[in-house]
Amino acid sequence: MTLPRIAVTGATGFIGGHTAQTLADAGLPQRLIVRNPERAPHLPLAEVAVAAFGDRSGVEHALKGIDTVLMVSAAESATRREEHMAFIDGAAAAGVRHIVYTSFVAAAPDAVFTLAHDHFATEEHLRSSGMAWTILRDNFYLDFMPMMVGDDGVIRGPAGNGRAALVSRRDVAAAAAAILQDPATHAGRTYELTGPEALTMTDIAATLSAGLQRSISFHNETVAEAYESRKAWDAPQWQYDAWVSTYTAIGSGAMEQLSTSVEELTCRRPQSLAEFLAA
Repeated sequence: MTLPRIAVTGATGFIGGHTAQTLADAGLPQRLIVRNPERAPHLPLAEVAVAAFGDRSGVEHALKGIDTVLMVSAAESATRREEHMAFIDGAAAAGVRHIVYTSFVAAAPDAVFTLAHDHFATEEHLRSSGMAWTILRDNFYLDFMPMMVGDDGVIRGPAGNGRAALVSRRDVAAAAAAILQDPATHAGRTYELTGPEALTMTDIAATLSAGLQRSISFHNETVAEAYESRKAWDAPQWQYDAWVSTYTAIGSGAMEQLSTSVEELTCRRPQSLAEFLAA
């Protein structure tokens, strides 16, 4: 068996799992980096290594012999930035040559969406690591739009008339798989991944109404109302900030720019919200 030169993190999740499946379908050997080996998908030509993002030495051991890694960003947490740094440092120590990282479209130290601060810090650490890099800056995932609907059929948040160029996780995975099959061509490049249209929250509510066949509307909360309404869930402050800033980021206009990167990388048009709901 040919030894794998590609590793995929997050293989038990949607993006990592679909990327790994595409590589397997292409007949490429790969190493799946997971925390729980029992949950790892069984794919031809795939081997499994166990490491957590924050375990630098574990990451170094798991990535020995690997040239290119898909680094799917870790689960949202108060320590995600430190986990990302440890992963990058472990990959560099293992001799990895190229990391493909799933970031966020508006990543910046002063981004309205608070979780984009961690993405920006990760990008900067990756760029200074000495490894080649490719960054996929994803828009908000259209897959999650149905989850934003309350039990009463209302989406609430301070988004105003702002628009978001929502992208499907399926298209992100397809773009990542295309890059992993020819990484050198994409070294040093940043791709913004979006869907085919930029929608307001009112548009999203109408599309969900049609696709889910139920009445769904959007209520434009004030920021103060948004924080108050989310107190229904017990969460740390950083999580409240992330929930509310999802909407204020849309309202700011930072999420509305359309990109052709998905089609350029995958040779197919990106999926729309209506198409996702109909699938």
